[in-house]
Amino acid sequence: MSEAPLDLVIVGAGFSGLAMAIRARQAGFDRLLVLEKAAGVGGTWRENTYPGAACDVPSQLYSLSFAPKSDWSRLFAPQPEIEAYLEGLVAAHGLAPFLRLETCVKRAVFDAAAGLWRVETDRGVVSARVLVGAMGALHHPALPRLPGLERFSGKAFHSAAWDHSCDLTAQRVGVIGTGASAVQFVPEIVGRVAHLTQFQRSAPWILPRGDRPTGRGFRRLMRIAPLRRLHRASLFWRREVAALAGFTRVSRVTALAEAWSRRHLAASIADPALRRQLTPDYRLGCKRVLLSDDYYPALARPNASLVTAPIREVLPHGIVTADGAEHPLDVLIFATGFAPGGSVVRTEVIGRNGLSLLQAWKQGADAFRGVSVAGFPNFFLLLGPNTGLGHNSVLLMIEAQVAHVLGALKRLRDRPGGVLEVRPEAQARFREEVDARMQDSIWTQGGCGSWYLDRAGRNRTLWPGTVGDYVRGTERMRAEDYRLTDPPGLCPGPTKGLALSKP
Repeated sequence: MSEAPLDLVIVGAGFSGLAMAIRARQAGFDRLLVLEKAAGVGGTWRENTYPGAACDVPSQLYSLSFAPKSDWSRLFAPQPEIEAYLEGLVAAHGLAPFLRLETCVKRAVFDAAAGLWRVETDRGVVSARVLVGAMGALHHPALPRLPGLERFSGKAFHSAAWDHSCDLTAQRVGVIGTGASAVQFVPEIVGRVAHLTQFQRSAPWILPRGDRPTGRGFRRLMRIAPLRRLHRASLFWRREVAALAGFTRVSRVTALAEAWSRRHLAASIADPALRRQLTPDYRLGCKRVLLSDDYYPALARPNASLVTAPIREVLPHGIVTADGAEHPLDVLIFATGFAPGGSVVRTEVIGRNGLSLLQAWKQGADAFRGVSVAGFPNFFLLLGPNTGLGHNSVLLMIEAQVAHVLGALKRLRDRPGGVLEVRPEAQARFREEVDARMQDSIWTQGGCGSWYLDRAGRNRTLWPGTVGDYVRGTERMRAEDYRLTDPPGLCPGPTKGLALSKP
């Protein structure tokens, strides 16, 4: 680890961490380090290797605007291609010398006297003026607490930690959870298992995916930059209009989308009883809307069954449900999502006056524009609270946040020892605005309980507006939102529109 303080330390080498590193280098910040606990880059696209893993956002929207890819093989890119794209970013932008792989961050402490972050890792300590948390939210698998689970004698694993050594051929497989990963891997494995039992707590809303190979002609067209930008803009605006029309709140558009989903279900499932079991009892959009062309047909196969009774207990060779039925199993796969908060709440981050991020967030995760937290100077989050999307590509949010952080870096470049910190009143004002917009949102009024909501019933996961709303509110650093403080004795220079104060 370097002894001299760096300009920037980035924790995490997924989409957000790599985007931050690329943009920082392009702006002339070469004294930076990207710390990654895994043996390679890729984040969630390195970890999630289950059969059928793919993006549910169109491929042309799932690449960075400054690093376009014209030759995606499918309309919805599969996991290996996305991982390869991220690895390609490292090579194309010369990031390898700035990466420290297999390096786990234990603790990060702000040294107020020096105006530096001291980042403690399992390979030593590194100091930097700015710390960026790019660890991601969907990282730590969430496992259900099931009585008797420890007694299960077969293989059991989470979809995010897929056991590729486990041969599912002719096995009786139980799948717990019906979220985004289940609708992708169930169709992939059902054809080779002896029997697949899908345990469902609540039915998801599913719309047709319409995935297919892109074709040579389409890929040639995408090499023409104006056409590629036009296609990308079309994909973007269709999703923005959907959000404006009602995908973020209950409206006539909600009813139209529900009717579309029900037609998709009816066209795929002939059995009326199974259709009833697969019909959601809440409004579309309240939980994540899934895209699949083959999940419903997979459950209609003769070697598949859907179980909606709650799980009572796990036995050594199966599961007993609340109705007393026993379901014999050889393998158990959890498709139960991720623990909320991600790695940032599992890493000890200490700001001013010994305040930890965990303490600051004891009432719930909270950050100005999802990026800055009062009491944590020169610290920024990527994909922080309330910056997830339910209607568009989250990479658009990442790029807006990276630009915001880059603005902070540029302001600090001419301020040796200076620190930039969001004002508590700005953070509180932003929280009030988000909460007010959430009151009539589909996630609050849609009649479901989801991982979007915290224990207090607040949605601290998703952005309640359009991408355009977010970008416009994030593109400028305003004096009423941030305080730039010089250390004693430093003669202040021009503030470039940002308030400067003395400690």
